[in-house]
Amino acid sequence: MDLLSPGQWALALIIALLAGLVKGTVGFALPLVMISGLSSFLDPRLSLAGILVSVLATNGLQVVRQGWVQAKEAVALHWRYVLIVMLAIFVTAQFVTAIPTQVFYLILGIPVVGLSLLQLSGLRLSIPPSRRVPAEWGIGAISGVLGGLAGTWGPTTVLYLIAIDTPKARQMVVQGVIYGTGSVVLVIAHLRSGILNGETIWFSAALLPAALAGMAVGFRLQDKMDQALFKKATLVVLVIAGVNLIRKGLTG
Repeated sequence: MDLLSPGQWALALIIALLAGLVKGTVGFALPLVMISGLSSFLDPRLSLAGILVSVLATNGLQVVRQGWVQAKEAVALHWRYVLIVMLAIFVTAQFVTAIPTQVFYLILGIPVVGLSLLQLSGLRLSIPPSRRVPAEWGIGAISGVLGGLAGTWGPTTVLYLIAIDTPKARQMVVQGVIYGTGSVVLVIAHLRSGILNGETIWFSAALLPAALAGMAVGFRLQDKMDQALFKKATLVVLVIAGVNLIRKGLTG
């Protein structure tokens, strides 16, 4: 409790609730929303620690909700992406304390906003089947690096899944598997890096109930969306989150 003032605790819980709502609705962006919101009034390293328990638990819940059979199929289809994300997260997380956070906000925010706006404008980005294997390795590596350094690998993953025309139901499963396996590695990596320790883990755990409550509401909204609305909502969330990351990269 000594880490934050009562006002800061209240604001942190509201941010976790909103992040869970977005996560439940479109299947990603919980770490984006949480780390953007928390780091606006907390130390960036404490903010990164604060998202870890919620990231791990909500991604696990997303996988369970879709079913283990579907999860196994997702792993079989995208094992390259899953593997390279896990490896890149673990390696790059060890450097998070040595590299300016603002640099990675810009690295993540600029391409996310640009690609999302292109698709919202009607331009269709598509990866043909013949190029999907190198795309999985390449985009997966980029996602893992961003995940290890900034705690979020959702935007690039979503853009990849949209580019290969993944249906909504399968996209939710694949996202859950990729985020779930990656979040396990992320937590382990930051236990090793020292970001998550005996003090910060309690702060992170305290935000989980609010994130789960928001996610439960988001699930209900998601179930009512058709494929076109789901895709548009996903891209809009990406633009908003990306603009905020650029703002943080420019202003610190």
